[in-house]
Amino acid sequence: MDKSIPVRIQRQTKGRKGKGVTVILDLPEDPKLLADYAKQLRKMCGVGGSVKNQTIELQGDQRDASKAFLEQQGFKVKLAGG
Repeated sequence: MDKSIPVRIQRQTKGRKGKGVTVILDLPEDPKLLADYAKQLRKMCGVGGSVKNQTIELQGDQRDASKAFLEQQGFKVKLAGG
């Protein structure tokens, strides 16, 4: 697992009827790890979310909380986009 590649966190609304979601990209392609991180983030933020196409999606703007969590896990994090 390569933690030197920066993980990108962005907020998206396109194609979601104006509802914002936080999308976490460039995580390691380990389905078990992604599911575990998604579960922890959902619980920590108190929101719904899912794993889709090697990304984690969380409801609402959860960029700051996600960034703090991933940095605790040892990842380099970049906030990308709007």
